[in-house]
Amino acid sequence: MATGKINVSVENIFPLIKKFLYSDHEIFLRELVSNGTDATLKLKHLISIGEAKVEYGNPIIEVKVDKEGKKIHIIDQGLGMTADEVEKYINQVAFSGAEEFLDKYKDSAKDSGIIGHFGLGFYSAFMVAEKVEIITKSYKDEPAAHWTCDGSPEFTLEPADKTSRGTEIILHIAEDSLEFLDDSKISGLLNKYNKFMPIPIKFGTRTETLPKPEDAPEDYVNETVETDNIINNPNPAWTKQPSELSDEDYKNFYRELYPMQFEEPLFHIHLNVDYPFNLTGILYFPKLGNDMQIQKDKIQLYQNQVYVTDNVEGIVPEFLTMLKGVIDSPDIPLNVSRSGLQADGAVKKISNYITRKVADKLKALFNENRADFEAKWNDIKIVLEYGMLSEEKFYEKAGAFVLYPTVDDTYFTLEELKEKLKENQTDKDDKLVVLYAGNKDAQHSYIEAAKDKGYEVLLLDSPIISHLIQKIENDNSGLTFVRVDSDHIDNLIKKEENTISKLSDDEKAALKTSLEAYIPKAYSVQLEAMDSQAAPFIITQPEFMRRMKEMSQTGGGGMFGMGNMPEMYNLVVNTNSDLASSILNTEDKTHQEHLVKQALDLAKLSQNLLKGEALTAFVKRSFEMIK
Repeated sequence: MATGKINVSVENIFPLIKKFLYSDHEIFLRELVSNGTDATLKLKHLISIGEAKVEYGNPIIEVKVDKEGKKIHIIDQGLGMTADEVEKYINQVAFSGAEEFLDKYKDSAKDSGIIGHFGLGFYSAFMVAEKVEIITKSYKDEPAAHWTCDGSPEFTLEPADKTSRGTEIILHIAEDSLEFLDDSKISGLLNKYNKFMPIPIKFGTRTETLPKPEDAPEDYVNETVETDNIINNPNPAWTKQPSELSDEDYKNFYRELYPMQFEEPLFHIHLNVDYPFNLTGILYFPKLGNDMQIQKDKIQLYQNQVYVTDNVEGIVPEFLTMLKGVIDSPDIPLNVSRSGLQADGAVKKISNYITRKVADKLKALFNENRADFEAKWNDIKIVLEYGMLSEEKFYEKAGAFVLYPTVDDTYFTLEELKEKLKENQTDKDDKLVVLYAGNKDAQHSYIEAAKDKGYEVLLLDSPIISHLIQKIENDNSGLTFVRVDSDHIDNLIKKEENTISKLSDDEKAALKTSLEAYIPKAYSVQLEAMDSQAAPFIITQPEFMRRMKEMSQTGGGGMFGMGNMPEMYNLVVNTNSDLASSILNTEDKTHQEHLVKQALDLAKLSQNLLKGEALTAFVKRSFEMIK
């Protein structure tokens, strides 16, 4: 029996590994199963190039839990190790066998799928185990070896009587980690980290009922058989070529990724690139609401089919983190524990590629079936609008497929919208004015007034629309967006109507004085001569101030410190309305005040501005007036 000391530079390497190397102790299972996968894939490669003269067979990795013995076994049928290799790969901490293998066979092993990089994965076992054993036999014709270590730098290495090829790792679970002896815990970890490993993983058995023979008697009892419980899918959809997959295959894979998600994805994007980096994956557009934070972090990052994280910020452009799916790349630089990204120029290149690929796919979908794209627009618009704001490269491509719907469900691209406006523009020297509503119901009266005058009204209702239209205006100097309830609409109304006021200048001055006596300071009173059938009181907002306030509330735009901007409104009073005349001619000040407050509340109600105590008082006053 050989004894010796593990070749490390510090005596307390194991406590350091246990405390600092991995942020979560559950990672040990991922690392040990990954090591078994590497050993199997290495053997497969050596057989394929004729260096290993053995039968590959149908190898699996088996995980077994021994509750009574407080042990976990991880068994592979890979290439195994000789005693000398145990000395080299196990006793020299951070000597990566995978890295050495890839370096030795760098030309032929490029696509072998080998996972390891740092040589530290095995030692994650000591995060949960007080003692670890390795029983291993190489594919070479050499004796098996048995290595034991109790978490100190001391180890034993002796011959073993194992006759079958491969390696068995035995973890003697520590008292503070007994939770890992629970079958459901291990099953959950395998499902989380190893669900798509390229080698079948067995955990326990399952009972299958055999089909009933055609000639079986009526009292026949179906036979059952115990079979291996393979918990992973070694050939997930993203590892295949798009030409091999149908739409149903993509949908089935989505259900496999998100078994609790009952809605079907809207469409998918298959990523497949091998130069200048290797990356595969499938991204799905789910139905999206306006709450961007709830929907983030649904994309899973894998490295050679090993789950790493669902925090893909940096790899996937931020606006696409609301999508779902899988990204897999051996070229993504991870930290030493394989739990996060390292800062690296390659990451930005990958992010740029994904941005371009998504934009190209969206353009193709738009061109292939515009009607279908329009039908899905409301479910995907928040992602695309956010992308236009956050990624300049995406913004440059977005003009080909980003849509601007009207309140009547007609859809325009920006260029189509400009052409439409030019057709209806009477003054060619003016900017093209785009009227839009932010809430179809709350701004219904304003929408109808604009439509009556022949204006097309867009429906732009995402929470970041103020930021987006600001950017579009900056990049299209001849274009200005105006919300239907803004003060800019007053100019359009006056320009259209040119209606003569029934009131003299003195009467208008007296009316304004009466109104201002009862109107809150947040409202600026404006008298306008409009059609007598138009609303007597109309509330509009200063377009610039409203837009800045919205931008400050949703962040970005450089509008810091503006979250407490005061509410400012314009009260446009139609001097040709009967109500304006009644207010002016009423001598009873109490009655005059009631008229003004009631009319103002009605205007506020139409803008969804009447709430709380003011709404209660309005309802009470309305019932009094009815009586």
